Amino acid sequence: MKRYLIHSLLLSALLVSCGGHSEKEEHHDADNHAHGDEIVLEPEKAKAAGVMVETVKPGTFHGVIHTSGKVMSASCDETTVVATINGRVSYKDHISEGLKISSGAMLFTITSGDMQVADGDPVQRAKIEFEKAERDYTRAKLLVEDKIISEKDLAVAKAEYEAARLSYTSMQKTRSAGGVVVSAPRGGFIKQCLVNEGDYVDAGQPLAIITQNQHLYLRAEVPERRFNELQKIRCAKFRTSYSDRLYDITDMGGHIQSYGRSAEVNNSYLPVIFEFNNTGDVVQGSYAEIYLITGDRENVISVPLSALTEEQGIHYLYIRVDEEGYRKQEVTLGESDGERVEILSGIKKGDDVVVKGAMQIKLASASNAIPAHNHEH
Repeated sequence: MKRYLIHSLLLSALLVSCGGHSEKEEHHDADNHAHGDEIVLEPEKAKAAGVMVETVKPGTFHGVIHTSGKVMSASCDETTVVATINGRVSYKDHISEGLKISSGAMLFTITSGDMQVADGDPVQRAKIEFEKAERDYTRAKLLVEDKIISEKDLAVAKAEYEAARLSYTSMQKTRSAGGVVVSAPRGGFIKQCLVNEGDYVDAGQPLAIITQNQHLYLRAEVPERRFNELQKIRCAKFRTSYSDRLYDITDMGGHIQSYGRSAEVNNSYLPVIFEFNNTGDVVQGSYAEIYLITGDRENVISVPLSALTEEQGIHYLYIRVDEEGYRKQEVTLGESDGERVEILSGIKKGDDVVVKGAMQIKLASASNAIPAHNHEH
């Protein structure tokens, strides 16, 4: 009986010992599972990689209409150079689009001396008309003294003389050995040459367009289904096709100029036009990705676009869980204004989100050099 009691006590002690060890192992395994998806990056390495964290705090965000459009030159900035006489065009110097010119610079010469023009050489014709008007006016002054013509007839003769004189004097100023010179009426840049060397032109025909490139238009194309939101548009941000820089119309002294009240034929989009000052690095004619900013919305969670990473169409953020631990979190996106993006689900107030250096955290998660199981709590 005594021997049986001793064996029973030994067996109980052994079971307790085994049970305690099993419970400890289960707790350890559970702890490992809880931190198995954690990414470890030491503070020194995080600082060197430029990792920055922002604490999530709901705040004011705005409605956004994301669309596309084009940068155009403002009509007030453009001047058309026209031919002053009929004739054949020659470039005065090398004229090309984008060339900077000053006011009064000689651009073209037009000559008709070697051509069979119906009215002859315009300058010579202007000289003949001036000389005839001068003779008629001189004769009229004598006739009015003898009461042969009236003062009214004299006034008509004088007006014709003055008009012929101004025309001939103007042509004389622009006349050169190579023909009549056409100069730039204002300084700026050659936007477009409308004629080729040797083309025949008529008086008044456009030869070139000069732009000062100081003011530009931004034309956004908005789907007509969003017509009711057009009156809420306050400003716009845009990014050109050749640069990653995000421009803000407000920072460029710009404002909304107008918006369409009806869609164009065979086009289900409405134009919204902004005018802004060119900072010198916006190319007119370029296509743009545009964010039209509408009314404010409160209590919205948003993060910078730099916080996002993407894998197979799914977006993720990285949340810092402690001094050297980070967690990958899938999120659902809302509207974006080109700088920040609304987060509909996945994070909450108080989360510490990586807003810079997210790619470094992603690389650390895939690196064998920083294994996750080395992180101890």
